[in-house]
Amino acid sequence: MPEKSTVNLPVTKVYATLSSNVADTLAIEEPLEIRLEYGKASQRAVQNISVTMRTPGNDAELAIGFLFTEGIITQLTDVAATAHSFIACAENKENVIQVSLKDGVVPQLKNADRNFYTTSSCGVCGKGSINAIRTVSPFAYLADDNLVSSGLLHELPQILAEHQEIFESTGGLHACALFDLSGKLLMIREDVGRHNALDKLIGAALNENLLPLKQSILLLSGRASFELVQKAAMAGITIIAAVGAPSSLAVQLAEEFNITLVGFLRNHRFNIYTAAHRIILPTHEITHKKQRN
Repeated sequence: MPEKSTVNLPVTKVYATLSSNVADTLAIEEPLEIRLEYGKASQRAVQNISVTMRTPGNDAELAIGFLFTEGIITQLTDVAATAHSFIACAENKENVIQVSLKDGVVPQLKNADRNFYTTSSCGVCGKGSINAIRTVSPFAYLADDNLVSSGLLHELPQILAEHQEIFESTGGLHACALFDLSGKLLMIREDVGRHNALDKLIGAALNENLLPLKQSILLLSGRASFELVQKAAMAGITIIAAVGAPSSLAVQLAEEFNITLVGFLRNHRFNIYTAAHRIILPTHEITHKKQRN
């Protein structure tokens, strides 16, 4: 049975001088601990890798996507099984998921040399240094000849909004969507954490053997942070569009990996920050000239 992603809670709604008691739908936020089992058959070890605040649902995708985008595993065939564990707590929630690697697969735990406690708003909290988060992508610097029109990009936010089922009822979730180069929606994932939504999306793509995603466009419902660009680079994505703003470090990383990074994609406008050669612009351009006195 799928996990519930929303809950109805009583609230007092106030409008001007009027008030009423109603039920409000909220996105659920709960901790998920990701554990890793690995080693030879006779010497299996279990290690706690991460605790993240997430919206329940697609937990296996989240766990596998996280391990992949952090460089701890390198391919889906490293994984033997994933399973929830029950932990005794007030409500007996499924808040632990264990990923078991195949016998003899050695995880790259040097890439987990930081405290992997992450909140729903920040996926890189606890990173010791900038070098610790420059995960090496197995698909870095793959050649591509991708081109997308500015008109196609303008259409994507509306398509995303039409498919954000949980956001429509709660207004409280981030979303990541994957499109092909013609603008066809391939998949979408939502979560209270933007980094969790992307891990779920990449985990789902990994499960379907779609990586590298170099023929795809990644659309982010919010801002583009360093970690989201890093995770996209790990999956071989070369075009990222965000409804919100990118950070300066996200722009630096996108430039390093030759990723086209678009920000403020809304209301029929956007900014291109890196690798503009993949965007087909309108034939007419606005130029700013100095006015003559």
